[in-house]
Order: sequence, then C-alpha cells, then structure tokens
Amino acid sequence: MTSRRVSLTSTFLMLAAGGAAACDSGNKYQDEGFYCADQNGVVVDEDRCDDNHYYSSGGLYPYYIWHSPSYGRGYSVGSRLPAGGSKFAYNDKASRASFGLPSSGKIGNGTVKTSVVGKGGGGTSSSGKKSGS
Repeated sequence: MTSRRVSLTSTFLMLAAGGAAACDSGNKYQDEGFYCADQNGVVVDEDRCDDNHYYSSGGLYPYYIWHSPSYGRGYSVGSRLPAGGSKFAYNDKASRASFGLPSSGKIGNGTVKTSVVGKGGGGTSSSGKKSGS
C-alpha cells in the first residue's frame, strides 16, 4: 500500500481558518420582529399596546410587546406567534428603549428593528406551544 502526502499551503490553511471563524462569529447584532399580543402570544390590534391612546375602563389588560428574531412581518390579528419569543409589558419604557423602540406610543405589528444587540431588554421568555390560526 502507498500513501499520498498532501501538502497544505499557508494560504489554504488561512482560508480554512477564516471560514471556520465566520461560521462561529457569535455576531451579537440581529434583526428583531415586534408584535402587540396577549399573554398567550395571540396578536391583538396594535392600539392595545399604545399607552398614549389606549385607555381601559378600569380593568387591567395584560398586553405585551412580543419579540423574536424569527418574527417577520405578516402575522395578523388573531394569529398565534411561533414559540420561542420573549415579551415585555407594553408600557415598559426601559425594555422599549433597550430595543431602540419609542419609549411610549404605538408600535406597529410586524415592526422589524435591525441591529438589535443580542436578546437584551427585560423581556420574559415564553415557550408556549406552536399553533396555527
């Protein structure tokens, strides 16, 4: 039996190392999609998360701003958001600011913010079951 000896050039080795580094870059910036939804992740009218204009009749409404890198545009009112997102209270000014959102007012359903750092903010993780609508 004979064996072949393969000579690897330094250029090839640098390219291979660079490719591996690119796959594991750990980029902390990502796009994040935002929706106004109830505690179960069911999308509601975005006016329900507008603390400047939405006034309850004395009751407490548990509405949240749900967010995830996997939430793109297109979920309509009544749709259940996919599992794996996080949420924070619609009137949580600090969490809004951490995502680059306005500190108050309406956030349109399907809003996508680019270059959001990691999964910052004071959000609460949810692992609800995925279901269609």
